[in-house]
Amino acid sequence: MKNNLLKIITGLGLFILVLSGCSTNSTEEDSYDSILENGTIVMGLDDTFAPMGYRDSNDEIVGFDIDLANEVGERMGVEFKFQTIDWALKETELNAGNIDVIWNGYTITEERKEKVLFSSPYLNNSQLIIVLEDSPINSKADLKDKTVAAQQSSSAVDAVMADDSDIIKTFNNGEIVQYPSNNDVFNDLASGRSDAIVVDETMGRYYMQQNKDMDYRVLDDNFGNEEYAVGLRKSDVKLKQAIDENLADLKKDGTYDKIYDKWFAE
Repeated sequence: MKNNLLKIITGLGLFILVLSGCSTNSTEEDSYDSILENGTIVMGLDDTFAPMGYRDSNDEIVGFDIDLANEVGERMGVEFKFQTIDWALKETELNAGNIDVIWNGYTITEERKEKVLFSSPYLNNSQLIIVLEDSPINSKADLKDKTVAAQQSSSAVDAVMADDSDIIKTFNNGEIVQYPSNNDVFNDLASGRSDAIVVDETMGRYYMQQNKDMDYRVLDDNFGNEEYAVGLRKSDVKLKQAIDENLADLKKDGTYDKIYDKWFAE
């Protein structure tokens, strides 16, 4: 009786191990072949991040990254599906399989490298410090005891936190105020609740261009230069190679420059 029970328990244990092994392997497979077979690739984005990817007045998702992705998709023979996500949970959404790529002004950082596989960089960026025109703030040093805001879980927050001078400790309450979207961040500055904001240059300059009724000023100081890339699951090596090759081809044949001029000419 005891021997039979031991065999049953041992058998169940082996069965569970086999199942868990299969599950682990399935989540670690490169999704490139299945994406080609299905003909679609799901791209996660923050749909307020103009001009990279956002909803226009017709509620259509448009932007530089959207045009770039669509061109890459056409050359790969797949269609991009654009899925709005909570930007604070972007890596979780990716690794859970809810999306296939993060492609929305996604900055390469050392912390993110631990969670995702990055494509080759395709656009340079920097982290601007923006204030209202009549603000007394003229440099990083002037941020002492001031309220500074940025988007939650953004590279702007990472850049401030990584600043060698530990400048965040000098901010009001020793923290950076964080909001779900960059629109909220700009609204906070316009209302006077924040004294300064830190945002991606691409987004910041586009926003100011579209909102000329407000007098903004960009400081000469910033929180560093960086690069945008596509974020993929660590296992998606073939998918990364395909995206890299097509992005390189876009740059070679001039298509990239045409898309760039459309969104950044001014």
